[in-house]
Amino acid sequence: MSSSSVAPRGPSRGEAWFCTTGLPSDVVFEVQDMSFHLHKFPLMSKSRKISRMLTEQDEQRPERRRRRRSSQDNADDDAADAPAETEIVEAEEGNEQQQGQVRMDDGNSYRITFPDFPGGPGTFEAAAKFCYGVRLDLTPWNVAPLRCAAEYLEMTEEHAEDNLAARAEAYLAQSVLRHPGEAARALKSCEDLLPHAEELGIVDRCVEAIAARSSSSSSRAWVDDLAVLGLGMYKRVMAAMAAREDAGATEAVESCLVSYARATLPGLSRSMRWRRASALVSSEVEQRDLLEAVVASLPPDKCSGRVVTAKFLFALLRTAHILRASDGARAALERKAATQLEQATLEDVLIPSYSGAAETLYDVDCVERIVRHFLSDEDEASTSAAAITEEEVAARTTVSRPSAVTMVQVGKLVDNYLAEVASDANLKPAKFCELALALPDHARIYDDGVYRAVDVYLKAHPRLTAEERDRVCGVVDCRKLTVEACTHAAQNERLPLRAVLQVLFFEQLQLRRAIAGTLLASTTGAPRQQRAAALRHAAGPSETWRTAAVQESQVLRVDMDGMRSRVQGLERECSSMRRAIKKIDGGRDDAAAGSSPGSAAAAGASSWRSRYGCKFSTQVCDSQARDAVVSRASRMGMSP
Repeated sequence: MSSSSVAPRGPSRGEAWFCTTGLPSDVVFEVQDMSFHLHKFPLMSKSRKISRMLTEQDEQRPERRRRRRSSQDNADDDAADAPAETEIVEAEEGNEQQQGQVRMDDGNSYRITFPDFPGGPGTFEAAAKFCYGVRLDLTPWNVAPLRCAAEYLEMTEEHAEDNLAARAEAYLAQSVLRHPGEAARALKSCEDLLPHAEELGIVDRCVEAIAARSSSSSSRAWVDDLAVLGLGMYKRVMAAMAAREDAGATEAVESCLVSYARATLPGLSRSMRWRRASALVSSEVEQRDLLEAVVASLPPDKCSGRVVTAKFLFALLRTAHILRASDGARAALERKAATQLEQATLEDVLIPSYSGAAETLYDVDCVERIVRHFLSDEDEASTSAAAITEEEVAARTTVSRPSAVTMVQVGKLVDNYLAEVASDANLKPAKFCELALALPDHARIYDDGVYRAVDVYLKAHPRLTAEERDRVCGVVDCRKLTVEACTHAAQNERLPLRAVLQVLFFEQLQLRRAIAGTLLASTTGAPRQQRAAALRHAAGPSETWRTAAVQESQVLRVDMDGMRSRVQGLERECSSMRRAIKKIDGGRDDAAAGSSPGSAAAAGASSWRSRYGCKFSTQVCDSQARDAVVSRASRMGMSP
């Protein structure tokens, strides 16, 4: 047998396919735009439908010949009625072509039309070759079309042994339905075979095979084969997989979701590894439907994080903004992204603002909602979380302190995000402060990150009012700045005077505590350990706790005496410096105005304080005064 392209003959409008066996063809099959010139006996031996149609045609052939001869004899006598008879004959022939599908070309050949043949000309060609005894290679792509063609042509075991229907069924059961990847290919081919494939149960069997064997399969290569499915078939497979309660069902569903989304949603992934077999998705409505279907198929609980990562969720969210997905789909993605916010990077959370009403370059409102979802989840998981040091963050794992560690990671992410969006000229101070203050205090070990964001914001917004500048600077806790940040803040001309004074004040407190701790450790460390060891050796077990208490009180008293003497020395030095300053200012005032020395010193001191905007008490360092502590809420509403 061979196929060749020739000029159309008769009513055929496309290519012609001839069987080169040395015998002239006696039947022509028209399948869509292709004409097949074949022999009736090989096809009648395998297909009950073709055998029945040709047999009925042979039985009707003598009657047709008598009708044709009678019409020719009466043509001259009934010339007036000829047009009417011609119209009737043409109408009958047209009806036969649509209903009976068999008509005569001449006295020796038949023409059969199959307008709705499953699988089209290619499948009919394979079925015809099978009737001629040519070896047929079954694959996952052609087994479903051939099974539907066998049912359409009635190529069953009742008509002939080892027929096409039996071979296709055996291949489906033994090869296709045992592997989820091959079942996915067969299911893809069923999309063009509806409703034939649905009536034969091929679709249901493929869906169940994929769902049943997906969780037990050791390889995940089949998920790429599943990505070629259309939206309707994809939904059926996902529903079947979600209905199962196998151990690996959840991870299998996540793998299918990621692969399908990357293959069907342009823009979600930079490289397109797969192309849809049917047609590329070009319509925005189709892409939106695909996206919402993927979101609806996400597991209801928190994703594992190994397959559906934070990068994938934020990419879905960014695509949802581009495609203008429904509010429900975007809200679901925001809640999902919040569950893995600690794994996100700065690039992930930089979601551009695609709404025409938004003024900012990035969607700050979306990130703020995600942060608040994260905080609500953390409150449910752990009612209290204490601040930890940077060394503890590196040492502790998420198993021991998941809430504290993830909170610190999210705090660093938010600070980096604030520093990135702070340069946007359209970002309002209220929105900047809301996002900065959304996190609790223990989310930041140090406030260097938020201070950097504040500095960038002040540089990009030079026309802020004094109240707005104070409010923006109020998000920084000066007590949690490192030495490097304090040094930078003390020399930062963009900061208001109040913020600079707070930085200097808390820097002095930190320096004072650091010096005191160093001196205490150097002077009392070794004797304290020796005395403690001696007392523990001399005292019995029952007196150990009492000896330790006495020892601690004695050491504390010695430390307090040493600290008091050092503070008094510092106070004396400060007093001498004040007197020297007063003498200098007093001398300048005497030379200028000739006033009394006492009044000149007071006036000089007051003018010096007013000139530098400082308001100090009479004593710079007072060992009896309490430490000044300013809460974050009071910083936001502090008067100048």
